[in-house]
Amino acid sequence: MRLKTALISIAALITVSASPMCAQSLKERQARKSRLEKEIAILDRQIKENASKNASAMSRLSLIENKVATRQELVNESDAEISDIDARISSRQHAIDSLSARLDTMTVYYDRLVMNAYKNRDARVWYMYILASDNLAQGMRRFAYLRNLSSQLNAQAAVIKSSRDEIVAQKAELDSLRNGAQELRSKRVKDLETLKSEEQDVRNLSARLKKEKSKYQKDLAAKKQQSDALEREIRKMIASAKGGDSSRKNSKSGTSKPKAPVDYKLSTEFASNKGKLPWPAKGPLTGRFGKQYHSVYKSLQLPQNNGVSIAVSPDSEVKAVFNGTVVQISVLPGYHQCILIQHGGYFTLYSKMKNVYVKAGDKVKTEQALGTVDTIDGETVFHFEIWDDNTVPQNPESWLRPR
Repeated sequence: MRLKTALISIAALITVSASPMCAQSLKERQARKSRLEKEIAILDRQIKENASKNASAMSRLSLIENKVATRQELVNESDAEISDIDARISSRQHAIDSLSARLDTMTVYYDRLVMNAYKNRDARVWYMYILASDNLAQGMRRFAYLRNLSSQLNAQAAVIKSSRDEIVAQKAELDSLRNGAQELRSKRVKDLETLKSEEQDVRNLSARLKKEKSKYQKDLAAKKQQSDALEREIRKMIASAKGGDSSRKNSKSGTSKPKAPVDYKLSTEFASNKGKLPWPAKGPLTGRFGKQYHSVYKSLQLPQNNGVSIAVSPDSEVKAVFNGTVVQISVLPGYHQCILIQHGGYFTLYSKMKNVYVKAGDKVKTEQALGTVDTIDGETVFHFEIWDDNTVPQNPESWLRPR
């Protein structure tokens, strides 16, 4: 009986070695890698479109730089996945070795039991064993032992066979893990080669841009004007939504329009979902929140980014990040159609839209489609912002779900 229990406990080591936590970690890494590969495909397509339309070299450089960063992240994920698989291989091999060693010992012990049973197969020996009992209770115990000995030996033999079959299955899975690790290493080598080529593209394009600084300073100045115009428009729309725009007078009394009541419950719900809001569009980030400096002209500060920019596939749909009401839809140079949605004391902006499915006053739900993204100067890049009731721009990455 102890032999059977020991064999079962050893077999459990194999199950523990393939813990759900390891499997979950591997699954999460594969999901991240799949997302990164899709983002690289989006950037590749935009770079080709940018080149075919002879669009801004600055835009092309930004796209390539983002692709390099995404490719590096993909290589890092591959490295981590290979490490995870190597750890699983090592753990699995250790468990198999331990099981094999202990199984060998138990098999020898079991063989001895069978041999002793064979040597003492003469029924007279067993009768004498029973008759030599000190009392009736001991005799009954010896009789029960002899009666069950055969069935116990058969059961233990079945456990040993099952354990051997388990070792064979685990070795097959071990081979599969090793093959998977080898495939990952081969793909990683190719990714590194591609990464080096893309980094060279960045260097070549940067060298070209350095010769045309004055031209791109003008481009940056134009973009800054567009960015400033967008910020002014957002502040104006928020003020209007709050009833604080002094230009909006009551036609009869000449007084300012009363301030609209804030839905504090919705504000609280929005705030409580910080870090959990769904992304309005799927794609790689090409512009992050805050102040950034030019990658080529290090002393040149880029226009302040009050949100995030996301490269997407042409005509991709954009979705609302939370329940709210459409405040206004505006059209601005460089940003095309812009949708402002109010969520109590918070506001979200969806810009560079081509088709818009909603209108001012509409109630929208979380993840409701709002429209599609436009392609501007060879780029299909969606721009998203979050503002609070005090008209302070927020970093969307702090509010949206981790990627």
